[in-house]
Amino acid sequence: MSEIRSEPLVSDPKRLLLDLAREHSVEGLLNLIVSRLTEQKRIALARIWLSQPTTECLGCSTQEVCQHQTECLKLVASRGSSLTTPSITWTAVDGAFQYMPYSVRKVGRIAATGLAIEEPEIKEPLPDWIARPDWVRAEGIRGFAGQPLIHRGKVLGVLGVFARQIIGEECMGWLRMIADHAAAAIVTARAFAEIDSLRKRLELENEYLREEVTGTGAFGELIGQSPALWTVSQQIDLVAPTDSSVLILGESGTGKELVAREIHRRSRRSNRPLIKVNCAAIPRELYESEFFGHAKGAFTGALRDRVGRFELADGGTLFLDEVGEIPLELQSKLLRVLQEGELERVGEERTRKVNVRIIAATNRELRIEAEAGRFRQDLYYRLSVFPVEVPPLRRRKEDIPLLASHFLKIAARKVGRTQPLLTLAIVQKLQQYDWPGNVRELQHVIERAVITSTNERLLIDLPQTTGSQPPLSAKLPSNSPAKSQEIPIRTDLEIRQMEAENILAALQATHGKISGPGGAAALLGLKPTTLASRIKALGIKPAPRYSRGED
Repeated sequence: MSEIRSEPLVSDPKRLLLDLAREHSVEGLLNLIVSRLTEQKRIALARIWLSQPTTECLGCSTQEVCQHQTECLKLVASRGSSLTTPSITWTAVDGAFQYMPYSVRKVGRIAATGLAIEEPEIKEPLPDWIARPDWVRAEGIRGFAGQPLIHRGKVLGVLGVFARQIIGEECMGWLRMIADHAAAAIVTARAFAEIDSLRKRLELENEYLREEVTGTGAFGELIGQSPALWTVSQQIDLVAPTDSSVLILGESGTGKELVAREIHRRSRRSNRPLIKVNCAAIPRELYESEFFGHAKGAFTGALRDRVGRFELADGGTLFLDEVGEIPLELQSKLLRVLQEGELERVGEERTRKVNVRIIAATNRELRIEAEAGRFRQDLYYRLSVFPVEVPPLRRRKEDIPLLASHFLKIAARKVGRTQPLLTLAIVQKLQQYDWPGNVRELQHVIERAVITSTNERLLIDLPQTTGSQPPLSAKLPSNSPAKSQEIPIRTDLEIRQMEAENILAALQATHGKISGPGGAAALLGLKPTTLASRIKALGIKPAPRYSRGED
């Protein structure tokens, strides 16, 4: 064997194998292989073709010979230099050999069969598979190694090496090993690229949701962009500049208080206070004092003068939440303040003037309540000058991504944790649920998920349900007023006794549990605080075995 035959083709093949394992970029990996192989002039040209779907056939010079093939080989890396003209380098990946159909020429045959074509010594006459004999003679090509890049039985591509010396058995063995390691490294690099792509997609998706929440400033505190919410915002724009009374209708948890705040914020009274009164949480005997205030000594426990909510809201807005809970005997006094703007504190004869705008909210059908005699009709008409209906969450599911992202940020800050990612899969899961508890339920679900999630992945736990039902009042025809002769008229005492018996029955059915799933509040369709207030106001004393029902 001549001296040239004993020279190694690759100066440090072991180092190349180690570097292949460290490279996680496909492009960097391919360039690493061909550049290392051609560091010495002993290898004239090193090229890599990778398999790809036949989607770029238009204009391909081999289009006619690869018809009906679903895959072909594409030249993706090339490196080498001319011996006769040193200024010429072969780094381009286009030209006549850019695409190679399977089974065509030596490279195509290697890919089709998965078998190497090895010519340690090329002699005259040249083999018929050599496409450019003149180039082989001019560059002094003495040996060729065409190795398939195979991983788990699948041919990924072909490595082709043209040497200016006879390729010894040891060198051929190293080229086989380099091809095997290159195939495994390509699969690993592609996996890293896919993982990185998915990670960036999740980051962009999460950032998109954040931007959407930030971009909802047109609705103020109302998060969303659905047509239903847009309608509510339009109604707010119409009524906010006026002093007309507004009645906000909607199921529990839909955000009626937010609508009230937004009306006040867009009104001329925005520089004055918005005072909220939860009418369901006030004991019956304290309604007058809470609304109108009292003088010192007016009753037992009145140790000093107290300003009522109407006076606190003078010049601003008074928000009466759950206005349907106001007792009938107080409604006439409330109507006088609304009509005349005058009130007297309990235990005081002095008449005071107030300038208050009223915004009321209820989850009841007040019109039906008024026709049934359970709410004063004149007060109802006074409050409902401009009704605004807040849609339930099941009718504005397109707002769920924005709401969820908003609550996710708040919950993460509240519990002191890194904000988990809100993925498309989680959003779709949230949108498939009907949310009987509306926006309030969504907020609680997101906060619970942040607490229970132990890593960056958000774990959403939704109850199994076939869908929520709207409240009974929502099912009644709005254009079919109840006929007074069909509804028995009861005294206030009878109504209170019926309500007390109904609450007792609910407490017995739930073994005293008031709040939480399966509690009496859920059974009655009330908030736990509302139920607790009614129990106290009606003087209900449950049996000791269910006197505490909260979880």
